[in-house]
Amino acid sequence: MHANLLRVAILRSLTVLAVLTVLGFAASAHAAVVSYVATLSGLNESPPNASPGFGSAVVDVDAVAHTMRVRVTFGGLLGNTTASHIHAPTLVAGTGTAGVATTTPYFAGFPIGVTAGTYDNTLDMTQASSYNAAYITAQGGTVALAEVALEQAIADDKAYLNIHSTVYTGGEIRGFLVLASTPAEASTWGRVRALYR
Repeated sequence: MHANLLRVAILRSLTVLAVLTVLGFAASAHAAVVSYVATLSGLNESPPNASPGFGSAVVDVDAVAHTMRVRVTFGGLLGNTTASHIHAPTLVAGTGTAGVATTTPYFAGFPIGVTAGTYDNTLDMTQASSYNAAYITAQGGTVALAEVALEQAIADDKAYLNIHSTVYTGGEIRGFLVLASTPAEASTWGRVRALYR
């Protein structure tokens, strides 16, 4: 009888351990995505300009899946869009200029020839087509090194998203990517609480 109780206790412990392990893997896979945001304006350009243009960007970096989702909304530009990409790294966080890190002259599918628009696309960061060839070369010549360097530049606030136009060829609006503040997901806490019911 004592042996049966011991087996039951061990099985329960193993079951709880298995559930916690699965939740841990799910949490760490979810934690691989880090979101960054940028507020785009002419005042954020270097040098600043008087464009009434505005915009916002959200960039989700997934180091496990090796992807980067880029979402941009913009409007009020004085000129029609000609290019959009991420520049990195600047020498000092939140200021300065840098070469283009991502594909040139613009992200695949980015709205060109307009003064307002939206964009949502996920880049495969294991592909050379997601980068400016000069950036790959400058980072040591491999896509893997370019990916690590770009992720580090973004994490260090040394990368900015820029939208160029026919009026401001060097960039009409831009914004530095900074870590987004995201609250804990209620569903995660709900799953943990359910274990103790």
